[in-house]
Amino acid sequence: MTAHAAFAPAMASADSARPVEQDAAQKQHRRRLMTASALLASLFAGLALYGANYYTLSQADRPFSPKHHLLKPSGVVGIDMGLLGVLMFCGIFLYPLRKHWAWLRKKGDSKHWLDYHVVLGIAAPVCIAFHSSFKFRGLAGIAFWVMFAVALSGFVGRYLYTQIPHRVATAELSVKVFQRVLAHQKMIPQADLRRLLRLPTPQQARHWPAITALTYMVTSDVVLPFRVARLRTRGMKIARVIRSVGGLLPARDVHFEWVIDVARQQALLTRRIVFLSRTQRVFKQWHVVHKPFSYAFAVLALLHIVVAMLLGFL
Repeated sequence: MTAHAAFAPAMASADSARPVEQDAAQKQHRRRLMTASALLASLFAGLALYGANYYTLSQADRPFSPKHHLLKPSGVVGIDMGLLGVLMFCGIFLYPLRKHWAWLRKKGDSKHWLDYHVVLGIAAPVCIAFHSSFKFRGLAGIAFWVMFAVALSGFVGRYLYTQIPHRVATAELSVKVFQRVLAHQKMIPQADLRRLLRLPTPQQARHWPAITALTYMVTSDVVLPFRVARLRTRGMKIARVIRSVGGLLPARDVHFEWVIDVARQQALLTRRIVFLSRTQRVFKQWHVVHKPFSYAFAVLALLHIVVAMLLGFL
């Protein structure tokens, strides 16, 4: 009996506990998200290419450019990008509002909402940058940098969100299943697995400073693919090592790759459980920073729009 067949029931239990769904709805969501991201990226790239020789001009030379009437903040393109940025920011606020409006909570999946929240949080500052023609001065400049801080903190928040197991009991059960599978497999030496799974204790992680814990988690995510690659290359001939790009590409052995995947899943889940209390504490602190920046930008953007309308720029 193969290793894969011997541990098929355990693998089925582990698969059911994995956080990433593979059903049709999830795939459809990913396609929509990728399509929206690609359209926005194409819009920004096209506008950057078209306006490159304008955006690089000094403020004094811009009025003499034939593109000035289009790309200046009060121009056709400038106004459109400003309105698009404001609409995106309104869309960003739908995610936190969803937590308070019962009818909105029934629409879609929370993770899907968060994905769109992140995409809009990245795209909105870019829209505002094009609206300002990359000249960040006065009230509009302050609003932009506040919005940039919101987007930057959003990256941190999205990362922290993915590090918190939303069903701790299920995650702990999955780790136990993974441990049993890895204890009985014969393809990878146990000493190599211990190096992959080496982590601080929960007591140690709980007393680490927030920046130390966050740095450790990010570094672990960056290093994990290379640690897994080292597992793959154990016992490989040099030709296979080269073909697999140093072990970064999967091997052809399905059973071996299955064991590798179990080891990777255990490493990720175990680390998230070890750092759970620390991550939750940092996530709460992050909210204290992220929300005021969001509200500050909303106020500054509203003031900017009112001032621009009163002065006749719109």
